[in-house]
Amino acid sequence: MSDGVRIAMWSGPRNISTALMRSWGNREDCYVCDEPLYAHYLQHTGFDHPDAAEIVAHHETDWRKVVEGLIGPIPQNRIVYYQKHMAHHLLPHIERDWLDRLTHVFLIRDPAAMISSYLVRRPEMTVEDSGLPQQCEIFDRIAERIGAAPPVVDSRDVLKDPRAMLEALCDRLEVAFDERMLHWEPGPRATDGIWAKRWYDVVEASTGFQPYKPKDVTIPEKFRPLVDECRAFYVHLHAHRLEPPAA
Repeated sequence: MSDGVRIAMWSGPRNISTALMRSWGNREDCYVCDEPLYAHYLQHTGFDHPDAAEIVAHHETDWRKVVEGLIGPIPQNRIVYYQKHMAHHLLPHIERDWLDRLTHVFLIRDPAAMISSYLVRRPEMTVEDSGLPQQCEIFDRIAERIGAAPPVVDSRDVLKDPRAMLEALCDRLEVAFDERMLHWEPGPRATDGIWAKRWYDVVEASTGFQPYKPKDVTIPEKFRPLVDECRAFYVHLHAHRLEPPAA
């Protein structure tokens, strides 16, 4: 778009989505927003998420007004608008035409690792909670519209080589790479959602991407079918991921 680029980064939970928001937010030319559809999602579903009432009271709950902001002028006269989205917040009743006004990226994580991490915070999980079906829906819509696969980034690749993967992503997005994307000051940000006080402690203490460390993942028997269900969606997206640079 002639007035800037609006990047919608679609993720699921327990990924590096907040660290990536810090990375893009450290650019002087970029404005970021944090899960703008979350308050509407909570109001519409009535899900008992931590601090749900406070989130609904503090953030915009009308999805149409949220969308107006996402496709409207970029705040603070920036030329890059980085939008951190949880894919499952895009509920079925929300219209989809506005998606065609954005540039889309998809952030994925191995389902077993993601589900294991999620279950530490919440006792139950469904395939919809993973965001993977919604990511695939958006991915397929955009791929059909533009005639090519939009970029997919695997969080493991980013953690293994942040510079190379961010350079590759910026190249795909036709945005100049900025060295400031690799390191940032610790602490909260005014652009963080009000839920940051509950979830962002690790990111607020960070000054850059944490090195990748394989984790021992144990999935309770009850959730093993969920891992298999999620993996089918993950494989669909992973087939189009940005390849890490050759050594």
